[in-house]
Amino acid sequence: MASVGAFLLNSWYVAAWDHELAGGKLLARTLLEKPVVLYKGDSGNVVALDDRCAHRGARLSNGRREGDCVRCMYHGLKFDASGKCVQIPGQDNIPPRLGVRSYPVVTRDRLVWIWPGDPALADPAKILDFPYLRDQNWRGRPDYMHYKANFLLIVDNLSDFAHLAFVHTKTLGGSEEYAYKSKPTAIERLEDGFRVERWHMDADAPPFHKKVSPEAARVDRRNVARMYVPGIFFMETLFVPAGTGAREGNDPGHLPGAKQYRNCQFFTPETSRSTHFFWDYLHDYDLHDPAIAQSLNESMIAGFLEDKFIIEGQQEVLDADPNFKMSGIAADAPLAHFRRTLGKMIDAEREQVAAA
Repeated sequence: MASVGAFLLNSWYVAAWDHELAGGKLLARTLLEKPVVLYKGDSGNVVALDDRCAHRGARLSNGRREGDCVRCMYHGLKFDASGKCVQIPGQDNIPPRLGVRSYPVVTRDRLVWIWPGDPALADPAKILDFPYLRDQNWRGRPDYMHYKANFLLIVDNLSDFAHLAFVHTKTLGGSEEYAYKSKPTAIERLEDGFRVERWHMDADAPPFHKKVSPEAARVDRRNVARMYVPGIFFMETLFVPAGTGAREGNDPGHLPGAKQYRNCQFFTPETSRSTHFFWDYLHDYDLHDPAIAQSLNESMIAGFLEDKFIIEGQQEVLDADPNFKMSGIAADAPLAHFRRTLGKMIDAEREQVAAA
């Protein structure tokens, strides 16, 4: 089972939203315990380098972008997008191996992805696709949050829908009935994570949905969650008026009053005790009204802050007693499978590195 200090290196992680690099900004961000500087060059390409000048270790993020290059503002060494040193002020000879590490990066659907492992294995086709981010029939509002906790504690939290009823009663859940009466319709343990489907029938609409759909009364609610290694979460949510037959297979697109949401969340370890959290929550109705995306964004933040309070408290407790062992209950089946799956991938990766 994966430990809190273990990372899968040969994988794509979200490093930033593209708007975080607007205006030629040099963005300093620690990713998997490695300080990295990210920026968009004049070519439009995003560059990711170790945030450490090869000369005296000064932060390149405190430097100056020049075209697709960055100049360290301690002694003026200039590095190109590949990390190679291309200029040393006052010195004509540049040692051929003088440079900093560069990382493969891909920008897709407003997300900047980074590959922290072996560059030779960085296949862009392995980047998980979430088409709703670019689909004009869906609208959202990209956002970011920082957690003072290991990313696996966040994965644990999302793996269990039962907590909605207790942590998010006034925001995302709605009532404790959700935990006591609704059970997973299906749990699929997959090679790269898991899939969980859950229905909650003839219940009051949860507060976040009620805010943007005041007419919603009793609803049938479906959540289909997909968690991927190393820490990517997609969820499809459907609300329909209670008793309209969605669970029996009626097409939601043709059911009166049906409203759908798409949730994407990306967890990138900063350190073993902190996490970058990138997310968007999209809707498929009344796209002309920006107030809906704004309201949903605010509701999600309120819910995430409730999670954050619990999860960061967990991290403090676990730090205080590293020998404490968490006990399992039935609802933990997806998260236990995820940790085992991730642990096996990390072990296999380490064995390959050791063999090489």
